[in-house]
Amino acid sequence: MSQHLSDTARNRQIGIALVTATTLMFAVLDTSAKWLVQSLPVLQVVWLRFLFHTILTTAIFMPSMGADLFKIQNPRLQLLRGVMLALMTGLNFFALQYLQLAETSAVQFSVPILIALISAWLLHEKLDAKRWMAILIGFAGVLIIMRPGSQGFHPAIFLSVLNALLYAAFNLMTRRLASSDHPISTQLASAAVPTLLLAPFALWYWQAPTDMLTWGVILLTGLTGGLGHTATALAHRYATAAVLGPFLYQQIIYMALGGWLVFGQIPDAAVVVGACVVVLSGLYLLWYEFRARHSD
Repeated sequence: MSQHLSDTARNRQIGIALVTATTLMFAVLDTSAKWLVQSLPVLQVVWLRFLFHTILTTAIFMPSMGADLFKIQNPRLQLLRGVMLALMTGLNFFALQYLQLAETSAVQFSVPILIALISAWLLHEKLDAKRWMAILIGFAGVLIIMRPGSQGFHPAIFLSVLNALLYAAFNLMTRRLASSDHPISTQLASAAVPTLLLAPFALWYWQAPTDMLTWGVILLTGLTGGLGHTATALAHRYATAAVLGPFLYQQIIYMALGGWLVFGQIPDAAVVVGACVVVLSGLYLLWYEFRARHSD
């Protein structure tokens, strides 16, 4: 079970350290995936990422958890979550063929804004004028990054937008599962489902990696994907989303750094300005929610 531990300064520090590790892992994952999809079929890369995620998670946690690793209380929701993760990863890896790492990550940070909208729609949470203003400003930032109608616009950006929408719903589902299933079991299920679903397609398009470097990077995607998802699940046991949320945004720095070091890509002014607008509006929403809950 994944209940919160006591709200102490030490637990908050552990949660922040775990979420910092998460952002670094996911930045390495996306950088590795972008490198791989330049030479291998996207579906194959997605499948191998989840295959190694499944193998590594089982190998690391089976000795300590035993049969409990495979105990699932909500199989239907876990199946849906796994399907969504497969779709999200595929959309992200397809987009990475054409877009800079900084672009995809900047759009991804519209997720807190989308969660606020989904919560208002599905959970009937009321949004006041300040929340609506932050949401509208955040979407203006996404439009700055997308640059519709300009030469810098690429249609693949819509894949990142769709990925962000799915990720917002995915986060809400993860929170619900946290009350019934162990976070490690959830991570294993979310990797095993895409591994099984995508196997026929990946093998159909199979293209053998040509060298050990490519196999090493494939292994790295499984390792960083598995550790990243595990770290974020564990982080939420030590600290609340309000505490952890602001630290997620450091990922855009690592993504931009990865794009520069590996691909020689430097984000242009539109991406930098749009990312700043999205991040600031997301941080404002997190701060506003934190203040509102503590004033109740």
